[in-house]
Amino acid sequence: MKERLQAFLAKPIFSDRRTTFAVWMVVGVVSALTKLHRHNNFLIFRGVFWHTLNGLPLYGEYPEEYFDSNYYGPFFSIVIAPFALMPEWLGLLAWHVCLAMFLYVAVRRLPVRWGIQLALLWFCAHELLTALFMSQYNVAIAAGVLLTYTCVERQREAWAAMFIVLGTMVKLYGIVGLPFLLFSRHKVRFVAWLLVWCAVMFVAPMVLSSPEYVVQQYHEWWLALTGKNTANLFAGGQNISLLGMVRKISGCASYSDLWLIVPGMALFGLPLLRWRQWQHTPFRLAILASVLMFTVLFSTGSESSTYIIALVGVALWFWTSPWPGSRWDIALMVLAFIITSMSPSDLFPAYIRKTWIQPYALKALPVAVIWLRMTWQLLTRDYRPSAGRQPSASC
Repeated sequence: MKERLQAFLAKPIFSDRRTTFAVWMVVGVVSALTKLHRHNNFLIFRGVFWHTLNGLPLYGEYPEEYFDSNYYGPFFSIVIAPFALMPEWLGLLAWHVCLAMFLYVAVRRLPVRWGIQLALLWFCAHELLTALFMSQYNVAIAAGVLLTYTCVERQREAWAAMFIVLGTMVKLYGIVGLPFLLFSRHKVRFVAWLLVWCAVMFVAPMVLSSPEYVVQQYHEWWLALTGKNTANLFAGGQNISLLGMVRKISGCASYSDLWLIVPGMALFGLPLLRWRQWQHTPFRLAILASVLMFTVLFSTGSESSTYIIALVGVALWFWTSPWPGSRWDIALMVLAFIITSMSPSDLFPAYIRKTWIQPYALKALPVAVIWLRMTWQLLTRDYRPSAGRQPSASC
């Protein structure tokens, strides 16, 4: 079945690199055009730059500018600066197109053959649209994790460290790239670059304000994230994760998420003890897929648009494994596409979405099952590539 899907996507109309690039750029443009008159998240992002420039609190309420609050780190003021300086409509359009292009480039840089990249791009196109409808930085988080892995594979530790610190300084998620340090041949150099980039990105916002202001905002950021974590537990549009699914189905508020997070971290870390498997590219790619899914499944901040990160991991799991996909694997992929990717859209039955999917965070269910299945494979299977089934190739 996996080969049939790849053969279908190999048809010229689907496989031409210009076609896939154009589709992803069109997704960026269309998503921006539909949000020209309603783009609250982008207003929050612009506000990070202007509030930093004017020395205003980054985590306060600004009802005259937008609703909700900012939860991105002070360094985000540097990231969003070029888009905040543009006219609002142009900044929104450029932001969406750049996010789509960033993830497209990250996929294209993966050390896997074009057929796998192609399948991933088509499988994740709808989820990209969902994320861009919210103007979310999660698209860049997914790209950053992919590029961290790719840079480690190519022994470019300085760039790998940069992507980790960038993701961490903006939204904390980037820290999940640290396990790739184990695969690096230059671990000391890697750690040194991590420290260098931490210093650079900590200081960078001071160019727009002052040292005292930036230090204070980092402290406020921590307090804001702590408060948001508590508020997310039963929030309707938040905590769409394995943690949220268990909590919302059970209706229980009296337990700590650590009861799930600690076993989850153990399951995530155990495959890394199989150090003899590290030499096999499919094993390392499976760890990459696990990182992408784990990030979303075990975060109370996960929302619908966060699943662009997890869906990239799902696609990698299916198309880079060194064995043919079973019927169960194919069924899980279908469920992931229908329930996880399609459920927020108008093409999905509204009654099912409003009655079951949203109230119980069931968007997380297919990804959770896939992650558990993949973890079992990582613990028990031999990832030595079979002849003719090498996932990596020059691109």
